[in-house]
Amino acid sequence: MPLSNRRTLTQYLIEQRRRFPGASGELNALILDVSLATKAIARAVAFGELGDPMSRELAAAARSHAAINVQGEAQKPLDVVSNEIFLRTSEWSSHLAGMASEEMEAPYQIPAQYSRGKYLLVFDPLDGSGNIDVNVAVGSIFSILRAPQEVIESGRDVTDADFLQPGTMQIAAGYAIYGPATMLVLTVGSGVAGFTLDPSLGEFKLTHPDIRVAEETQEFAINSSNSRFWESPVKRYVDECLAGKTGPRGKDFNMRWIASMVAEAHRILMRGGVFMYPRDTKDPSKPGRLRLLYEANPIGYVMEQAGGRASTGRFPVLDVQPEALHQRIGLVFGSKAEVDRIERYHQECDAGTDKPYVSPLFNERSLFRPEALT
Repeated sequence: MPLSNRRTLTQYLIEQRRRFPGASGELNALILDVSLATKAIARAVAFGELGDPMSRELAAAARSHAAINVQGEAQKPLDVVSNEIFLRTSEWSSHLAGMASEEMEAPYQIPAQYSRGKYLLVFDPLDGSGNIDVNVAVGSIFSILRAPQEVIESGRDVTDADFLQPGTMQIAAGYAIYGPATMLVLTVGSGVAGFTLDPSLGEFKLTHPDIRVAEETQEFAINSSNSRFWESPVKRYVDECLAGKTGPRGKDFNMRWIASMVAEAHRILMRGGVFMYPRDTKDPSKPGRLRLLYEANPIGYVMEQAGGRASTGRFPVLDVQPEALHQRIGLVFGSKAEVDRIERYHQECDAGTDKPYVSPLFNERSLFRPEALT
């Protein structure tokens, strides 16, 4: 389709709104605010070490900011800059009751000079920021929830508890990826659409109108350096994939690992695959590495809307009732058949009926037949 004939994000949202004649348009306006934030972050990321002139004020604030965030992770200046961009772009519009970010310990209250609305915005402002120094694609992840009715009616400050809604309650979710091209991938509950930023116009144009995750795949993504900490079902799955055509799967698999979840999710949406960051025993105090509200739920919602699946390894991640604002969780998502298989392996392990694959290449061996040793 010629670029001039492609619908803009605004036109797409108007078309979606027509499905709900009573809709006020506030959700559309909020999503456009989010898209504006992603454009500003894309610009800041693109300047790299040159420094975005438009972000110098924010960068100065970043230099005086604590070097460690609430997650116990080292913050980069662009983490703080991206967080501030999200806040400043979205706080003024009267659509939000409050916001929560991976970079902030407590919910963000809408300043008194602005009216408050009926939505909550949850976001990871710069996912994969540890890859910035090596120029690997990074991104932003966001989720939109409806504020509890009591918050809407009273206009009170939001609390942690207001955000603790299962992923099934999301109204919209998506991510922006800052790579060779900047893309915004979005669901408003009726499939998944991808928009590419046209830098000459500053507009997101619809380039991927109905993204679907391939049901079958021959790719998986996992950090194999943690293999000694994996649970038995994960080891079983990976061993079977690595066994290739001669193993129980009967086909060769490729392994991928970018260490940027947005980039991993985008690859899977474009060509299928399965991503695993499962619960393991590396740090028994943490039930997983990824954040439920800021990462697992929005990416899970996108995957489910695209015909894929998202799971804790044992059950759908969107069904999990959050217990804390910064709760961590194990996550598996991607092609439906593979996620179904991983869940089945966990169920069989829990029931004691699993039969892990043992490769004949790595069995213990001896120069002598067993009977010769007796």
